[in-house]
Amino acid sequence: MSIRPQPTQHEKILGEGDFIVSKTDLKGIITYGNRVFITMSGYSEEELLGAPHNILRHPDMPRVVFKLLWDTIQAKREICAYVKNLAKDGSFYWVWANITPSFDSSGNLIGYYSVRRKPRPEAIQAITGLYRTLLEAERKAGDGQPGMKASLALLNQTLEQKGMGYEEFVFGL
Repeated sequence: MSIRPQPTQHEKILGEGDFIVSKTDLKGIITYGNRVFITMSGYSEEELLGAPHNILRHPDMPRVVFKLLWDTIQAKREICAYVKNLAKDGSFYWVWANITPSFDSSGNLIGYYSVRRKPRPEAIQAITGLYRTLLEAERKAGDGQPGMKASLALLNQTLEQKGMGYEEFVFGL
């Protein structure tokens, strides 16, 4: 699994009634995946369990989106986002993801729980352009912090121009 699949233009479509469910530990290592998760990813359960969730990261996804996700869930808050995932065979699939922190009985953060469903096609059309722009800003500014800062500044500028926060923006798509 150390070799990333070569992305293709083949899109898998999540069924209307399907939900992808997964759990990770605090470092994003997969500890559970339901049947739909296994099927859509193209990996076996054995390949997924113990693997970092970012094995599904599609190169079309701007890194700043994952920074926002991680910053939010590590602050013990839930977040929703549109995510383009990369399957083992190189195909891709879009999801509307809800990611929540998981707590033990004492209130300690112990991991993360995510439920993903089929996104509306109109939302994907809208978010694709923004993600392309953010990714381009990351590439132009360079790897690491410069790219992340440029992309984050652009995302914040976009949200400010729309007069709304991230959550209001994604729920409005």
